Amino acid sequence: MSLVQQPIGIIHTPYKQKFAIPRQPGLVNSALGIIQFLPEFNDPNILRGIDEFSHVWLIFQFHQTTEQGWSPLVRPPRLGGNKKTGVLATRSTFRPNNMGLSVVEFVKVVHQQGKLELHVRGMDLLDGTPILDVKPYVPYADALPNAKGGFAHSSPELMAVTFSPRALKQVQHFAQQYPKLTSLITEVLAQDPRPAYRADSEPNKVYGMSLYNLNIQWQVIDGCCQVADIQPHD
Repeated sequence: MSLVQQPIGIIHTPYKQKFAIPRQPGLVNSALGIIQFLPEFNDPNILRGIDEFSHVWLIFQFHQTTEQGWSPLVRPPRLGGNKKTGVLATRSTFRPNNMGLSVVEFVKVVHQQGKLELHVRGMDLLDGTPILDVKPYVPYADALPNAKGGFAHSSPELMAVTFSPRALKQVQHFAQQYPKLTSLITEVLAQDPRPAYRADSEPNKVYGMSLYNLNIQWQVIDGCCQVADIQPHD
């Protein structure tokens, strides 16, 4: 038995690489995404009434991990990256059917010049991710306040984030093009995107991450994350 899934659209996000993408949705509210629907689904009626909901579910494909296959055991970052857990007991990207599910905030629907877009906020998706389906978030059924969260029961601790004088000037330079760049960088880095199993083994290491067309360099010093440099990609 085989099933063929056809994407209904492609989402465009600030995240140009897997590294530094929030490990869960809703952690970086400054991240805005635009789902562009493919021509065969480019009918505004497909989204009629969606604005009555504050949040929606996105079902998507982990397209950049498909060729790497899947594993029955994975190492969740929340467990330090060393303890193995069953893949179906995690949200790992290396899954049998490489499908993901995220709840995001609805922003608006745009339909102009024959193109249909759904704007959302707080997603944890790589730029260019295929969207398979969109469903409304229904609070009375989807929110379960007494549910158990296993190893991810509580939200992660946040790091303090500062900008060097050089980085502050660079943020101001890009402010017109990216108005929420400061808050986006801060919210992403506060999650501590360093690999869990290496976070303490390489103190003061300089890391780089891609947001939009920018390369942001940063390091953790004495438990505080400092943004050192922001440059456009070549």
